Amino acid sequence: MISAAPAQQMQGEALAARIEVLAQFSSEPDALTRLTLTPAHRDAADLVVGWMAQAGMDVHIDALATVVGRYEGTDPAGKTLLIGSHIDTVRNAGKYDGNFGVIAAIAAVDRLNRESTKLPFAIEILAYGDEEGVRYPSTLTGSRAVAGTFEQAALDDKDADGVSRREALARFGIDPAYAATQARDPARVLAYVEVHIEQGPVLEAQGFPVGIVTAINGATRGAITVTGRSGHAGTQPMSMRSDALTAAAEMILAIERIGRSTRGLVATVGRIETPRGAVNIVPGAVAMSLDVRSPSDDERREAVERIETEIAAIAARRGVSAKFACSHDMPAAPCDASLMDALEQSFLHLGFTPYRLASGAGHDAMSFRGRIPIAMIFARCKAGVSHNPAEYASPGDMEAATAVLYDFIRMLSRER
Repeated sequence: MISAAPAQQMQGEALAARIEVLAQFSSEPDALTRLTLTPAHRDAADLVVGWMAQAGMDVHIDALATVVGRYEGTDPAGKTLLIGSHIDTVRNAGKYDGNFGVIAAIAAVDRLNRESTKLPFAIEILAYGDEEGVRYPSTLTGSRAVAGTFEQAALDDKDADGVSRREALARFGIDPAYAATQARDPARVLAYVEVHIEQGPVLEAQGFPVGIVTAINGATRGAITVTGRSGHAGTQPMSMRSDALTAAAEMILAIERIGRSTRGLVATVGRIETPRGAVNIVPGAVAMSLDVRSPSDDERREAVERIETEIAAIAARRGVSAKFACSHDMPAAPCDASLMDALEQSFLHLGFTPYRLASGAGHDAMSFRGRIPIAMIFARCKAGVSHNPAEYASPGDMEAATAVLYDFIRMLSRER
């Protein structure tokens, strides 16, 4: 049980109400789709700006479209605690992924503000707009910029309509020329903390409303292109075809087999396209995505090498060509041991079992690996469903995670 009554915005019903309001901003009328740097993203960012201001923060939108709210501390020379998550979504998304973490962080600072409490350190809440990596091939650009690892080449990435990230940022209303100037000095940062729904079934299976994340799996993403020879579906004999799509199908099954071969490893083809395909044409080209994740960087990289070897062998056997182009390679990110211990104290203080688990999903916290200490709090989600309209976290579980965050912030302040 939570030991103290939360302030207004920390109540589960208030958190749930804000989830519903934020979910209204979508580019599709019957589904939640809010891709980075779209009008729907802009509208959501403006709403978050207002919520941060109401909670007593100074707010601006940085050069990568991250909404930044700063709550000053008592010591002008003190460090800053970063708390972040994202407000972009996948297509046909759930309401809670990323968005809940932003709302929880605002609620915790709102309580500090209502109590007229200032801490020895400042707090910055970061609402990123590019975590999902759906619109552009590179991702985590907002958190990478804050971490100091942003690559300028990402500005020239283009979406499916040929719009570059640079153009989209300008349309969003910000100047991309300052994209590389957003880095925080690690010596001036206390830690980075992220609250998130689990996106998996472990907490529910164990019966816990909240958990402490131990590490975030490493991830490799990219595109596989298969090139064959298109032709008339009625006149090309089966034995004489260079069918890119059937070759791709065999490659997908090989990728699945490799993903199943090692405990903790997952490998996914989530998107496949046949450019200029038609019902009466033998497919001459295929483009498909690849996503490989593991808590072990060695196992992940070995799996990617095996996949590349397999697709080359399948391509040769089927008379097509194939290649893999990596667009995202993020090593596993272990959470800081002392921060996990501090979170455990908050769990115990509030009456929760301090259950620890790894994250199979990637998060913005990964961007800070090796630069500043990171910590994550998971909230239970129904059946572990995520990236799906059925995604759900109860008001009670969201309140529990937000209460842990607030208590954790206060515990850090007592240690300073």
